[in-house]
Amino acid sequence: MKKVLAIILGGGQGSRLYPLTKQRAKPAVPLAGKYRLIDIPVSNCINSDIEKIYVLTQFNSTSLNRHINQTYRPSSFSEGFVDILAAQQTPDSPEWFQGTADAVRQYLWLLEAADVTEYLILSGDQLYRMDYREFVERHRSTGADITLSVLPVDEKKASAFGILKIDDSGMVTDFREKPKGELLEQMRVDTTTLGLDPDSAKVNPYIASMGIYVFKKEAMIALLNENKENTDFGKEIIPQAIGRYNVQAFLFSDYWEDIGTIESFYHANLDLTRHPNPPFSLYKSDAPIYTRPRYLPPSKVLDCQITDSIVSDGCILERCTVRHSVLGLRINIGAGCMIEDTLVMGSDFYQTPAEYEADVVAGNVPIGIGENTIIRRAIIDKNARIGKNVKIINKDGVDNINHEEQGYTICSGIVVILKGAIIPDNTVI
Repeated sequence: MKKVLAIILGGGQGSRLYPLTKQRAKPAVPLAGKYRLIDIPVSNCINSDIEKIYVLTQFNSTSLNRHINQTYRPSSFSEGFVDILAAQQTPDSPEWFQGTADAVRQYLWLLEAADVTEYLILSGDQLYRMDYREFVERHRSTGADITLSVLPVDEKKASAFGILKIDDSGMVTDFREKPKGELLEQMRVDTTTLGLDPDSAKVNPYIASMGIYVFKKEAMIALLNENKENTDFGKEIIPQAIGRYNVQAFLFSDYWEDIGTIESFYHANLDLTRHPNPPFSLYKSDAPIYTRPRYLPPSKVLDCQITDSIVSDGCILERCTVRHSVLGLRINIGAGCMIEDTLVMGSDFYQTPAEYEADVVAGNVPIGIGENTIIRRAIIDKNARIGKNVKIINKDGVDNINHEEQGYTICSGIVVILKGAIIPDNTVI
């Protein structure tokens, strides 16, 4: 794997995850209480013995850059690195990144100089665990110029992905980005050729690209230099390579979730609370998920009822009830609270006792969740201040609404409290 260079695409605007991406890049969105989305592909690389990693960043990248710099520091005696390649304007490239392929193209002068034989292109916003060694081995054994990681999907999901067809050898013969209607129907295949049983193949008759690719070095350089108006791998580079290059498919059969929307992000997090077999496990000692150590104290739980939940480090919970929820770092939850089906991202810092008392005396809301508050089916972003006797329950059953001026939005029926928002005492949402 020393001849493989990983390139993680982290520059997208993440508009479908708004407002979680209002002040941060999509790969910097907190995950599972203590991680960030970027930790997933970087950890997969480390666990696959891939030590050379670039992360391409652009929108709202400050917290993402800081997290990478503070977390991943390979030994000075190693050739490994996790470096940030930020969008920049140069005489040759006066524009910001225009798409996934354009982002890579703008740094091709650097990538071309690397002593590698393959480029591994990854997304910074997916939840999965993959041994990339198997992926690269499949690429090499077939003599491929490009290999796509794929999985079977049903009709409902298919139109959100690049859909492809393959022949009996696994070579890709057709590829269409997010087809709909008749174009989608034309991409239907017999997925028993991938090893699915007849019933599963009937439910999942499409082969979707995961947006994860291995390129032979020479092939990627040629394709990116060929037509510089092509800015996206899925929409342009891959389709135009089919028939001219050896494009192969690699079947991935484990859990994979594209964290593309508030709803998918919400469910992916709460699914982690399942026991004993969550769809994605954080407890594999042979393939851990790495993140920044924060050296926080253990959580303190005082006469609480907690079921089917994850509680991260540094929390103080007092006489509250927590059900089917994920609690992030440094959360204070007051007595009498009910937290249910909720993701609470936590806080970046503790208030000192003096700061807390000053807030109380001034009639302000301290950081955390005040006494006798009820929260159901919600996402509470970092550093939120939620007062006493608050009800965040989507009482009117609203599907989508934007009340950012009041500190919240509702997306697919899920209430999202904005980062740093202040929800006064006795508020009902």
